[in-house]
Amino acid sequence: MDKFYYITTYGCQMNVHESEKIAGILAGLGYRACEKIEDADIAVFNTCCIRENAENHAYGNIGMLKKLKAKKKDMIIAVGGCLTQQIGKADILHKKFPYVDIIFGTHNLNSLEELILKKQKSKKAVIEIEESEGEICEGDAPLRTSYPNAWINITYGCNNFCSYCIVPYVRGRERSRRSENIIAEAKALIAEGYKEITLLGQNVNSYANNTDDITFPELLQRVADIDGKFRLRFMTSHPKDFSEDLVKVIAANNKICNDVHLPVQSGSNAILKAMNRRYTREDYLKKIELLKKYIPDCAVTTDLIVGFPGETEEDFEDTLSLVREVGFSSAFTFVYSPREGTVAAKMDNQIPEDVSKSRIMRLVELVNSNTREQSSKYVGRTVEVLCEDYDDKKNLYLGRDEYGRMAYFASPSNVIGEFLNIKIQSANGISLVGNIVKD
Repeated sequence: MDKFYYITTYGCQMNVHESEKIAGILAGLGYRACEKIEDADIAVFNTCCIRENAENHAYGNIGMLKKLKAKKKDMIIAVGGCLTQQIGKADILHKKFPYVDIIFGTHNLNSLEELILKKQKSKKAVIEIEESEGEICEGDAPLRTSYPNAWINITYGCNNFCSYCIVPYVRGRERSRRSENIIAEAKALIAEGYKEITLLGQNVNSYANNTDDITFPELLQRVADIDGKFRLRFMTSHPKDFSEDLVKVIAANNKICNDVHLPVQSGSNAILKAMNRRYTREDYLKKIELLKKYIPDCAVTTDLIVGFPGETEEDFEDTLSLVREVGFSSAFTFVYSPREGTVAAKMDNQIPEDVSKSRIMRLVELVNSNTREQSSKYVGRTVEVLCEDYDDKKNLYLGRDEYGRMAYFASPSNVIGEFLNIKIQSANGISLVGNIVKD
């Protein structure tokens, strides 16, 4: 008899890749993916707690399964990820949703198979939250769902302790995989036909710090040296560790995309200090100068937070002026969300909600204006695009160029996974529309 699983993922690309690992574990137990949670024999929620809305969405969706669980008593509901790893949250989750069968933390992912088998033999809920990060487990078999893109973890955890961020508390201290294992994984993926590799870490620039392994620029170079036509990306970089050596490696390799995500968070030195970012506005702009020196056409994207405790109108204006000065290709913008257990959550100068909403609207307007202006420059140009998917609503294929711009185009045949030359006919905000150019 067929068994089915359904995975709900919240948060960042790191979580998306971890859900691929969960899918691989479930496939090994004989489960197959289904399109509707109502058809699932096991439903897994891979949660995030970086922002309050992600946490609330998880609670809401878990709550909606109460009636389904009553009808399907043998259905297993499992909840894992950053939300459950927070101190005390597993107990709260168990009391609030007693029909949840398995609760596991970020450090228990590789034990999910045995937790499922344990639950199948018991009527009681299985709750395991490992406090220690433990050793990095190699040899997992993720069921990858993002062809032609593939994600490779190079580090886990974080040592930076930005005052607003919960990651070090739920992901643990920074640990790096051995370079030989990363390179072997990349070689295998490229041999399987994957065309874009993204190296993942909370701070890839500090890869292998205080170990006898190679540096991140050296690792990037060795992955780029692998034979085959593919693109190479990485995320995320912390500006304090972003080096000239890294910029030189990017500039020297055609396979490494000239598209760098460099989160600045704020343009105000006072706020950057309060955030414990350990760089100044001036430091950040020097990193931008490095990129422009070696890679004049490099696209830079960023993260921006408004409404951080103590942010004045002058501080916010500093952020707006930085956006204008750098000319980001695009930006992820957020309203500050207090996270219990962080330093910033205890600050007594929290910003009123109406002020934060006003500021985020102004920031988004500026960011979108910059993005539209840069997209408009594509019109009439021919760019190489890696086709990633097909949009059923638009009846068009889609893919990105090396700078991260998404382009939509028609094709009489399936071209997912192919590099194509697309002549851009029009631009709409961050996305482009064009036609395939025949060789």
